[in-house]
Amino acid sequence: MGMTGRRERRKLATRTAVREAALRLALRHGVENVTVEQIAAEADIALRTFFNYFPGKEEALVAAAAAGAEALIAEFRARPATESVLGALREAVLAVADRGDATGRDYVRALQLVRRSPSLVPHQLAVLAAQERALAEAVAERVGPGTAGGIYPALCAATALTALRVVMDRWLERATDPEQPPPVDVLREDVDQAIAVLAGGLDRP
Repeated sequence: MGMTGRRERRKLATRTAVREAALRLALRHGVENVTVEQIAAEADIALRTFFNYFPGKEEALVAAAAAGAEALIAEFRARPATESVLGALREAVLAVADRGDATGRDYVRALQLVRRSPSLVPHQLAVLAAQERALAEAVAERVGPGTAGGIYPALCAATALTALRVVMDRWLERATDPEQPPPVDVLREDVDQAIAVLAGGLDRP
């Protein structure tokens, strides 16, 4: 791999370090008590470098949720073509929530932080909008050519992500330790229930 590849890897590593530092400090001290200067110091970078990656601390904080969302869509794309759209989404959600790596762990921690910090909600909504577009594209690829731009992929992505937000919120509500999410088995039950409801349709007599 050439210079460009190395440079891209370095940039990604720096972005990850800043994101992780921001999350670590905010979980420890609260969003309102953390400054950009502290995040830069924690990540061992110059303040100027911080602003090369993020316009402010809120964007750095929700970046962990964005990375988790990207991982979710990557997992969805990797599911076998034999699985239904909702079946593939179920497996992708549980795979990310159950991941022992930094991305999976920080995704859940970022969601916990957003629940406790109203100032992060508008930034989280921007992440969700981007996630929705990316998932709609992935759904269109899965269900076949000619569906891109149609209502099904867009509606499916929006509905599924709203269901996921409800389920994750219910799951995190049950946390007894703010630093530690509840067991994934609890999440699995709610995910299964949400998928069954969506698969059955929302209409009621």
